[in-house]
Amino acid sequence: MSAIRDHKLRYRLANELHARPYPTVQTPSRAVYLAIKHDEDAAARDREADRAHLLALLDRHGASHPQPGATHYTGQIGRHRIKWESHTEFVTYTALSDHPGAAAFDPQAMAVFPADWLAAAPGVRVASALVEIRVRGDDADIVVQLDDWFVPESLAASRVLDDAAVIAGDFRIDPAGHMRFAVFAGPETGPRQLGRVLQGLCEIETYKAMSMLGFARAQDLSGPVGTLDAGLTGLMAEMTDGRTPPEETLPPLLAISAELERIGASAAFRFGASRAYEAIVQQRIAALREARFTGRQSFGEFMQRRYDPAMRTVASTERRIAALADRAMRAGELLRTRVDVDRSAQNQKLLENMDRRADLQLQLQHTVEGLSVVAISYYAVTLAAYVLYPLGKHAGVSKEMLTAAIALPVIGLVWASVRRIRRRFGH
Repeated sequence: MSAIRDHKLRYRLANELHARPYPTVQTPSRAVYLAIKHDEDAAARDREADRAHLLALLDRHGASHPQPGATHYTGQIGRHRIKWESHTEFVTYTALSDHPGAAAFDPQAMAVFPADWLAAAPGVRVASALVEIRVRGDDADIVVQLDDWFVPESLAASRVLDDAAVIAGDFRIDPAGHMRFAVFAGPETGPRQLGRVLQGLCEIETYKAMSMLGFARAQDLSGPVGTLDAGLTGLMAEMTDGRTPPEETLPPLLAISAELERIGASAAFRFGASRAYEAIVQQRIAALREARFTGRQSFGEFMQRRYDPAMRTVASTERRIAALADRAMRAGELLRTRVDVDRSAQNQKLLENMDRRADLQLQLQHTVEGLSVVAISYYAVTLAAYVLYPLGKHAGVSKEMLTAAIALPVIGLVWASVRRIRRRFGH
């Protein structure tokens, strides 16, 4: 029996589930995280440029290269373990060091990525973060460090993974341009479990930033969409009044409809991406299995209060654009109905005028036919009189008497002939 053939994508798709393993993280350590996105049309970017940028960093340290077409890479550059991942719209770099140094959130930690290499990046920074992984002490010691590192107003802190670690962050960009996160873990927390926490924090920050691009787009569209809304409402009022001819209403209505279609098409990808990124943010937070730490707000509560309203604004703007497009379509249908009704009324009047003209033409035709009978009869009587006059003269009948005698029969004959012709041709 011959072996069954595999689908050509079977191994590739199965391996994809294992393509991005969590990093192994020791305590204490420090992570430097960076996400780079093309400024425009990132989903259709040249991914070879991203790969070339990665290779430029690896070549500085003589590190091995990833396989051609790879979407992830893990290797060693100097004293750091580096992890690179390529996503739909961006690429991420995570550099891990098991020697964090004494100063927490030292901006020099970003020096693992050289300044000239960063300047040559094929895109812009969409997220960067410094993550301090420290040995967990008692809650009082953690509170002292949190008060020293973060802004109390926006600080979120919680116990995660059944109290395997304590995480904290204030979601503010520090003077060096980075987000700050802290992870406190005890010796019982395994390196891979700690890697899951680190990966979750980095993904929460990145996907939050990416989804907020939709919020910025919604804010930019607020004014133009409001103007289109007011214009469409005004056109509907004019159509209701019935005083503005349809040919004057149609051009501005077409302009509004076209602009709404343009806005909807240009914003569709960004709004759709924001929905997807928001879902990932919520999933990553749920996967942390948060529990309250010393009465402070959790990451989920922070997102519910600060982040969720922005995402609702994105959804509301998307629905508003779709609703306006539907309104414009219905307005076009109403205008078309009005034009059809007006056209039907015009056609009805035209038919009535044609009927009246046909009646007048028929009356005129009858009149002309009557005059034709008189004219033909006159010539026929005259002609008959000329023909019969010699006979009448021989019989002693005068010309006048002969004409009078043949007038009625000739007229009757002409009238009968005309009537016969009318019947023959359907008149």
